[in-house]
Amino acid sequence: MPRRSASANPVYKIVEVVGSSPTSWEDAARSAVEAAAKTLRDLSVAEVTRLDMKIEDGKVVAYRARVSMSFRHED
Repeated sequence: MPRRSASANPVYKIVEVVGSSPTSWEDAARSAVEAAAKTLRDLSVAEVTRLDMKIEDGKVVAYRARVSMSFRHED
């Protein structure tokens, strides 16, 4: 019976990052992914898990997106 390589059954790690933007949730999510990509390799999937806003003096001053991202775990 042939032996399966480790890459045939990949394992992924999940991290959660919060991005912020003064203009939109989309920009906040993009910011989170771009920041994570500077230190993590092989990001493969991103899921926005929560959206919120920062409010000051009754006005929205920032949009925030909590993003879960997965990347391949290396042995």
